[in-house]
Amino acid sequence: MAVKNISESKSQWLYLFISILTAPCLSFEPVLNCSEPSNLALLEALTPVMKLSSIRPVIRQSTPTNVSIWFTLYGILGVDEKAQVLTTYIWLNFVSTNIFSLYTMWENLFFSWDPVKCGTNKIALPRKMFWVPDIVINEFMNENSAPPVPYIYLFNTGKVRDAQPVRVVSSCSLNIYTFPFDIQNCSLTFSSYIHHVADIKVRLQVPVEEIIHRSLEVMTTMGEWELLDIKAQKGLLLAFNHSQDPIDVLAFYIVVRRRATLYVVNLLIPSSFLITVDLFSFLLPPQSVDRSSFKMTLILGYTVFLLIMNDLLPVTGNTIPLINVFFSICLALMVASLLETVIITNLLCSGKKSPVPRWVQVVVLNIMGWLVCLPQKPSTEDMLMSHPAMRASLENLSNTQVKAPGEMGSVQEQLTLDELRRLGGDLQAIRLQVDQHLKGDHGSDEWIQVGYVVDRLLFGLYIAFICVSFITIICIWVTSYKK
Repeated sequence: MAVKNISESKSQWLYLFISILTAPCLSFEPVLNCSEPSNLALLEALTPVMKLSSIRPVIRQSTPTNVSIWFTLYGILGVDEKAQVLTTYIWLNFVSTNIFSLYTMWENLFFSWDPVKCGTNKIALPRKMFWVPDIVINEFMNENSAPPVPYIYLFNTGKVRDAQPVRVVSSCSLNIYTFPFDIQNCSLTFSSYIHHVADIKVRLQVPVEEIIHRSLEVMTTMGEWELLDIKAQKGLLLAFNHSQDPIDVLAFYIVVRRRATLYVVNLLIPSSFLITVDLFSFLLPPQSVDRSSFKMTLILGYTVFLLIMNDLLPVTGNTIPLINVFFSICLALMVASLLETVIITNLLCSGKKSPVPRWVQVVVLNIMGWLVCLPQKPSTEDMLMSHPAMRASLENLSNTQVKAPGEMGSVQEQLTLDELRRLGGDLQAIRLQVDQHLKGDHGSDEWIQVGYVVDRLLFGLYIAFICVSFITIICIWVTSYKK
């Protein structure tokens, strides 16, 4: 009898040892027994499982829970450049007014049932009765204001499907340098908040192409933004407590593009009209007072236009949009043209007598005058000296004065010579008086020439700025729509 007890004891220890060795290879899936094929019988069989909602539904803690995620982008509510947030909405199996539909699925190893014996292969039960993974969006910036969904689906295989609408207000690093032709790339990172990768693994349920196709089919709310692309990327995130076990993450990158037509019509085209009108104001006479009044009226109108359109411009401290630089340069050119008109009017009306400095003659009259195809005008003295009659009389006088008195053949010639000398003296006196009169206006003529050169130079800068601005805007617009 003792030998038999010892043999049985050894058999039990051997069975226990073999069970321990083979335990990791066994899969334990409790099968629920339903008394009849009805929902009440299935609910009664699931009651013991509901008591285990406080723990992760695995038999061994070393078994990870795989959570599959995918969503449909139902609409884009807007982008707040000042707060640097993107407002979207996630939605799944049903169409609602929400923007983003979130779909998750995982496996509960605490139950499975025979769909024939229990009468169904799935059942919807309250979410609070079962364990739900703590999947969050790391960029979340506000409370979810979407209507809650209190139920989840349980399948006979042990899979659990959770679908809920989520209004996502997520942080996003916005680059508005090319506003209103900007393209934004915002991320939505799904991960567990406290569970490491050994406990919860997240994965993409469907291909990204299907998500994009489905989103473009059902999307009804985009406003000034349109969806370009959605990308997905798997990765690991270091835990908040800096432990060695990272957290598994699944990141989605939503690429959206701003619709620029509204801003082109309301901002760029009116600004271009005003700057073009200011350009054609150079055709007015510079000495006219109406030209200054016209330019001041344009500057006042442009300032009022910027104040009215200020609400359409983005406000952020990261970068200055290129369109703001364009408006500032337009206003600066209009103010510069007004100042230049005031200076030219002063030069033309005051009759300035002081000579032009040498460096102004070199820089403005010679270099800038050559650039704007407005060469320096010759002085009046040079024009008189170049006249054929004046030049012939001076040459005759010079030739006559060269002859000596002894060379004259008669008294008549001597009298003629004396008369010519007297006339030469009179001509020299007249020339001195003319030179003194003309030199008084020579300085004012050079200042007037300086004014004309500066006026034409600013006119050329206006034309170059408008051409470069239009070409740049068109290129940026075309490039943004090719992406």
